[in-house]
Amino acid sequence: MKGLRIILTSIALAMLFPLGTSAQKTANYDESLIKPYSLPDPLRMESGRKVRSVRQWEKKRRPELIRLFSEEVFGYVPGKPEGVHFRELTAGEAFDGKALRKEIAVYFDAEETDSLVLLLYLPKEAKGPVPAFLGINFFGNYTTTLDPEVTFPSEAQIAADGNGYGEKPRGFQARRWPYEYILSRGYAVATFYCGDVDPDYDDGFTNGVHGTIYKAKMRTGSSWGTISTWAWGLMRAMDYLESDSSIGKVAVIGHSRLGKTALWAGALDERFSMVISNESGCTGAALSRRAIGETVGVIQSKFPHWFCRNYLKYSDKENTLPVDQHELLALVAPRPLYVASADGDKWSDPKGEYLSLLGAAPVYELYGLEALKDPDQPRVSFPVSAGRSAYHLRHGRHDIVLYDWIQYLNFADQFLK
Repeated sequence: MKGLRIILTSIALAMLFPLGTSAQKTANYDESLIKPYSLPDPLRMESGRKVRSVRQWEKKRRPELIRLFSEEVFGYVPGKPEGVHFRELTAGEAFDGKALRKEIAVYFDAEETDSLVLLLYLPKEAKGPVPAFLGINFFGNYTTTLDPEVTFPSEAQIAADGNGYGEKPRGFQARRWPYEYILSRGYAVATFYCGDVDPDYDDGFTNGVHGTIYKAKMRTGSSWGTISTWAWGLMRAMDYLESDSSIGKVAVIGHSRLGKTALWAGALDERFSMVISNESGCTGAALSRRAIGETVGVIQSKFPHWFCRNYLKYSDKENTLPVDQHELLALVAPRPLYVASADGDKWSDPKGEYLSLLGAAPVYELYGLEALKDPDQPRVSFPVSAGRSAYHLRHGRHDIVLYDWIQYLNFADQFLK
């Protein structure tokens, strides 16, 4: 009962006082400054022909959009390498015996040149496969939990990383990963460190899998950037999860830049049964053509390594993009899609994230599914859903908190169990 009281108290506090850590950016957020724009029709092909059927969407338009996002925004994502295999590194009980914990090495080739380490928690008393959430973390698996048995990086790993790995204390971002509550709802959770796949700084693509497995590949304007590399890592983690008989359907989730990654991975890989974007902002869920808050030009001046080189030509020229982010969301259809924003996170353009979800509606409707249609953004703390799409706006800053997770779990209950 004590553990349950702690969980319920945490839920109540999260609803009343959502936490946040990053300074808020409100500059460049003035709706009156938005210039007139028109969105490309997700159901109109480059030829001008209108998509009339699910078959046309799946055989023609969907591949066309994936090509355009690959060539002009994120860069092409390579396929699964030969020799991908897995090895269980540690296993045991966690959270006072309520969960099972595993750490699994996902090797990217037969020679074990490079790998990611997946941290997986499972409800101990589960009978049969359980649905799971898969997401990447920013600072290392050990920072997502106070569990003392989760492996801390070695001195050699810290020295080789160059991205702050090992500098944060254990459990540094545990509140972003409410494992015990998620497990109590009957779900597994899996995560890995982004730096296992590619570092989050402009290194000329010499480290991570670029510098090992794909070091001999000549880079072009459409070569994969870091977000595509992280998305590739999510797919390799999914390779393991679909091999584990204890795991059922999998939702891919991400916050901020990792929310952009979750959307791109979910668009490319239909093995993900549900896709969740938490405050993914520019080149995530937010419409680029609104050019408010963080814009295409601003994001590339700060984080050029996230995208392919071709994307640079659209800086401050969003209306010339052949795609916009509502079409990225549409690529998730007909699977469940959840987009979330925070009212204090103007930099991510909350309204633009909601309008983007509305822009994906025609594709969901093509499948005969209900979709969100109300042009007015929902009020704070009033989640809305229709068919297989959902949205909420919460109080607070740029963060992912327990309130967000509660909404995602409520939505997932409808589709993943």
